[in-house]
Amino acid sequence: MKLEFDGLKAIVTGGASGIGAAAADLLDSRGADVAILDLAPENAGPNVTALRADVSNDDSVRQAVDGAALKLGGIDIVVNNAGIGAQGTIETNDDDEWHRVWDINVLGMVRVSRAALPYLRKSSNAAIVNTCSIAATAGLPERALYAASKGAVLSLTLSMAADHLREGIRVNCVNPGTADTPWIGRLLSKADDPAAERAALDARQPHGRLVRPEEVAAGIAYLASPLSGSTSGTSLAIDGGMQGLRLRPAT
Repeated sequence: MKLEFDGLKAIVTGGASGIGAAAADLLDSRGADVAILDLAPENAGPNVTALRADVSNDDSVRQAVDGAALKLGGIDIVVNNAGIGAQGTIETNDDDEWHRVWDINVLGMVRVSRAALPYLRKSSNAAIVNTCSIAATAGLPERALYAASKGAVLSLTLSMAADHLREGIRVNCVNPGTADTPWIGRLLSKADDPAAERAALDARQPHGRLVRPEEVAAGIAYLASPLSGSTSGTSLAIDGGMQGLRLRPAT
């Protein structure tokens, strides 16, 4: 039986853990040949090609993307998922940290997409999916730097979609709510009361829990799928209703 992604070649940055690992696993299960690009490729799951890549370094990115294309026999799908978090107001982080987060979360996507474009232009089902965030569309406390970087990702997604649609390359993004990822786990471990902080994060989302990485992966797969050929320039909220719903307090 033919699978949805049979014959398609996908690269997933940050694919050794969290949302990236879930996306790589799902694309593989639906028939894609997958390469993950990660700082820790040794942590990658089975059935994928694992390559080391530092998205803050253009030479590292180009070598990894070219290596993935060579091993897979081309590239049809790029999942730009690699990124880092940041806490605090505009006063909390110095200029160096602002530049570091911007370099990874925004320019990292630019570097990977730029290196992949020659391969994507040869594909009959070319798609780029960027991992954005609810922080791009909702004002969250203590997230100024992170939100600024993800707001840039949202705008970048729209501009890339406009620039490359007539080349046959679709560009979209997913906007997860607070997801149950290793970064959130580390954040909770530093809290004075991890259980209370977890409960507060759960309650912040209308459906009352953190988003599962597998749920975000399903959105990524939808946007990357050849069945979504008329979808480009779209941001898909996967946030339990956080972006658009205003529920009355539970009684």
